[in-house]
Amino acid sequence: MTVKTRFAPSPTGYLHVGGARTALYSWLFAKNQGGEFVLRIEDTDLERSTQAAVDAILEGMTWMGLDWDEGPYYQTKRFDRYNEMVDKLLAEDKAYKCYASKELLDEIRAEQEANKEMPRYDANHPKIKAVNDAAKDGDPCVVRFRNPKQGSVVFDDQIRGRIEISNSQMDDLIIRRTDGSPTYNFCVVVDDWDMGITHVVRGEDHINNTPRQINIYEALGAPVPVFAHCAMILGDDGAKLSKRHGAVSVMQYRDEGYLPNALNNYLVRLGWSHGDQEVFSREEMIEHFSLSAISKSASAFNTDKLNWLNNHYIKTSDPEYVAKHLEWHLDNQKLSTENGPAITEVIKLVGERCNTLVELVEQIRYFYEDFAEFEAGAAKKHLRGVAKEPLELALSKIEAVSDWSTEGLHTVIAQVCEELEIGMGKIGMPLRVAVTGGGQSPSVDAVMQLVGKDRVISRIKMALDFIAEREANAQ
Repeated sequence: MTVKTRFAPSPTGYLHVGGARTALYSWLFAKNQGGEFVLRIEDTDLERSTQAAVDAILEGMTWMGLDWDEGPYYQTKRFDRYNEMVDKLLAEDKAYKCYASKELLDEIRAEQEANKEMPRYDANHPKIKAVNDAAKDGDPCVVRFRNPKQGSVVFDDQIRGRIEISNSQMDDLIIRRTDGSPTYNFCVVVDDWDMGITHVVRGEDHINNTPRQINIYEALGAPVPVFAHCAMILGDDGAKLSKRHGAVSVMQYRDEGYLPNALNNYLVRLGWSHGDQEVFSREEMIEHFSLSAISKSASAFNTDKLNWLNNHYIKTSDPEYVAKHLEWHLDNQKLSTENGPAITEVIKLVGERCNTLVELVEQIRYFYEDFAEFEAGAAKKHLRGVAKEPLELALSKIEAVSDWSTEGLHTVIAQVCEELEIGMGKIGMPLRVAVTGGGQSPSVDAVMQLVGKDRVISRIKMALDFIAEREANAQ
């Protein structure tokens, strides 16, 4: 048997974090088992489904690298198939037409609540029976599945273990609406059957749907998949993850500067573990993943840990990979890298200092763009009269240097310190402010090597002019 999993989002909004983790788990299990992964768009909610949401889901899946082997399938293009199966159940008396109006059902529900009874649909209720007996062909009706009245539905959840639900707790759910459109719980079953789905990985909010769907699988004579229901994700404060916790859309994490490999690594550990290992390559995730290792307890989202992981991936990933995902941020912040050093070299130098790609763009701007003024605090502290002589000597040596390398520039700085008998900070910090415009950067010799000789010379002269003007104004 070929293992086949599916991710089946409803296109009523973006791809949220909980859905992304479900997709990741489903994808990883298929890959671990040498199976196939199907993408299905469950768009039967015609009023709320939008093409923009479909596009957002596809964009999010693509950005995460969760490629699908089949699909995307769209439920709205399969209505003929669903109705064929509804008619089959009608013909076999496993489903029936119900003509009771919504108003009548609301009235009966109110009576049940007033009598402290469990509100439920009962085909044998006198009022419902009377309406159905009096109905004529062509009258508006829904089709309801004839749920078994005896026994229980039992299934072995791969995360939660044995689950048993009595059939007496389930009523006859609607499988086709008055307008002729099939309903979610029915479409899911037909899809899983037709697409050969063997394992269903989804959120715990679907546990109540599972026994209903199992009864429909069995009524159709379809194989019942294996189920695994994942616990929810909580925010840092222990409440259910929502918009108020910040980024909950996958593409918002892209916008805030996270790498897809970092987010995948974070999400896989948000409810699954393999010993004490925290960092997993894509290959390691596939190799070690199993449904049985998923926790049945809710997981709390921790932004600090995600930032730590993202920093790890920025500084340890192939610079080409980081550069590929940095492109969007460079365009978004309108920073061109055409006039400057190779972006991969800059990433290698600056990347380890940044938690996000947004920070990375902010910290590399001086490699590609000249600045009109220095950061006020850094200039006030380091571009003072005492820095004039060290900067002038450094300038003369830099103008004459033939070995424009990190090592050659380090030698220049060492020579300035030796000749003027000063510590490294007396020239290193003024040089840093002069060349970068601010007081924070990697090693100044490495920075100068990438900034380039002409720009370094020009900026040191600009710093000396700043000092001269400062001294003139002080008199």
